[in-house]
Amino acid sequence: MPNAPLSDSIALLRQLGAATVYEAQGAQGALDHGIKPIDPACRLAGPAYTVDCRPADNLMLHYAVQKARPGDVLVVDAKGFMEAGPWGDVLTLQAMQRGIAGLLINGCVRDANLIIELGFPVFCRGLSIKGTGKNQPGRVDVPVSIGDVSIRPGDIVVGDRDGVAVVPHERVDATIAASLAREDKEAQQRQAIAQGVSTVELLGLGETLRRFGLH
Repeated sequence: MPNAPLSDSIALLRQLGAATVYEAQGAQGALDHGIKPIDPACRLAGPAYTVDCRPADNLMLHYAVQKARPGDVLVVDAKGFMEAGPWGDVLTLQAMQRGIAGLLINGCVRDANLIIELGFPVFCRGLSIKGTGKNQPGRVDVPVSIGDVSIRPGDIVVGDRDGVAVVPHERVDATIAASLAREDKEAQQRQAIAQGVSTVELLGLGETLRRFGLH
């Protein structure tokens, strides 16, 4: 799908899912396993609007919600701090009113049940009922890092139950092409398995197993 409209590309990446996108990029771009959706059924894809904020302070989140564009995913580096929930139901309602597609935060949130009921995709490191201040400045629309993954403004965030993968914005078309090719290959593998072919045969593992004496 070369040069597809970005909205179509984002919809396709959401459908393909995080694991396929990660593998199609050469096993690149996956966030660590600690970042998970609060609702396992939710799916997320959209361009990153990045926020660099101080732990236990959500001033910049209130600011970022006003600055992000419809369809953006707020990508917040809250420094992995686990003893505060800087995002809750009130900010969720505001974000939805603004057309924001979801939240990815390197930190915690609260009001999880209400957020799930609202249907707003949130990916985070955990839950914390503890409150936050609104006093500390930060930065928006700058590169941030979550674990060993750097996320730039406009990079595409893809999330689902398996986790989160980040697609550099200049690699969207190439990643989609590789993901579709991978999907086709796996469909052929599933068909072969249904016909009695083993995964050892499909993946050419026979020689490796024999080398370890596994006959």
